Amino acid sequence: MKKKALTLVLFFLLMISCKVEPKEINYGNDHCLYCDMTVVDKKHASQYVTQKGRAYMFDAVECLVMKINQEKNEDLLAFILVADFENPGNLVTAKTVTFLVSEKIKSPMGANLSAFKLKKTATKIQQEYGGELYTWSQIKAKLAQ
Repeated sequence: MKKKALTLVLFFLLMISCKVEPKEINYGNDHCLYCDMTVVDKKHASQYVTQKGRAYMFDAVECLVMKINQEKNEDLLAFILVADFENPGNLVTAKTVTFLVSEKIKSPMGANLSAFKLKKTATKIQQEYGGELYTWSQIKAKLAQ
């Protein structure tokens, strides 16, 4: 009986540890996979999670995009998340946000790239600070140049 219970507990622990989901970013301690800088900016941080459940952090959205462009691994990722500029620390799906490149909004690696969950918010910020709006596929193409 004890052996059966131990087997069930071990199986349960194995199932929990294999869960594929985003991980909390440990600001000030996690390092960017692309540039190795410490992740500190909650307005520009990002992360991707592989289909095996391994989460990788980035200090800037541009680092995430550059790494995906470099590795050509988007199809192997379970999650691609970027910080919602309007709600720092809140990660949202990169493929559904609107990106703004504005020289008046600095990002950690100098691409001046921010992400907005809502397009109307991005448009409002664009009117105030200038810049260009992009979709996920457009920003990947821009940073691939």
